[in-house]
Amino acid sequence: MADLDTADSITDDDWAAAMQEQAVPAAAPQPANNLFQNFGQPAAPTGPSTMNDFDLILDIPVNITVQLGRTKISIRNLLQLAHGSVVELDALAGEPMDVLVNGTLIAQGEVVVVNDKFGIRLTDIVTPSERVRKLRT
Repeated sequence: MADLDTADSITDDDWAAAMQEQAVPAAAPQPANNLFQNFGQPAAPTGPSTMNDFDLILDIPVNITVQLGRTKISIRNLLQLAHGSVVELDALAGEPMDVLVNGTLIAQGEVVVVNDKFGIRLTDIVTPSERVRKLRT
């Protein structure tokens, strides 16, 4: 019952006072100077700060995929695969394999075995301009 008394004690004058407070314009916000870099002018090198910015991304994990080849088969043939089945790929023996980082081709290389583990020796690095050119096609 006490809650109803409190709610009933709010009068039209209280609401009018609250509305009037809202109607008073607040002080205009001051513009933040130099909040964003001006891209119209080259930024001056900042020395150690630039290195710290670069350090932020060094520990971000990326997925590296080495692609030996590709093929397309029907679901019927896929379901018939068993232990020992051979799937023919479109790549020729001895062709360099594609190295993709997060799905983007960055290099080509050849398979190597080191201490009973497979690896890839990079033989050709795709330049940024070549990557952009491949995006256009």
